[in-house]
Amino acid sequence: MTPQREEAERYLRLARRDETAFLALLDVPSVDFSVACFHAQQAGEKALKAVMCLLGVEFRRTHDLEALAGQLSDAGCAPAIAVDDLRRLTPYAVEFRYDDEAIALLDAKNARRIVEEVLLWATASLESRE
Repeated sequence: MTPQREEAERYLRLARRDETAFLALLDVPSVDFSVACFHAQQAGEKALKAVMCLLGVEFRRTHDLEALAGQLSDAGCAPAIAVDDLRRLTPYAVEFRYDDEAIALLDAKNARRIVEEVLLWATASLESRE
């Protein structure tokens, strides 16, 4: 196994861990939706970075899902998810963590769908390059 594949698989495991946290927090009434969506954003970010690692695409430390998807597109491996969806998830990484009145850019159903789509895409991308 190459170091790139090992790192890609590590990122994907971390993405799944964040997905689990996101889904669990959605069911806790006392937890603010933006806190749960932080983990949704993190799952998406780590899934994108998993594929970037596998492809050898350098990435800077960023939480901008649209920028990461753009780099993947430039490398010939565009994520199978709408850029608008990634754009709506991005603010939950930083901006909304420090705002007690976060704007509702997503509902739970769409947040779940986005996380599911990006993880399925990343998993398929890793599997197709075994």
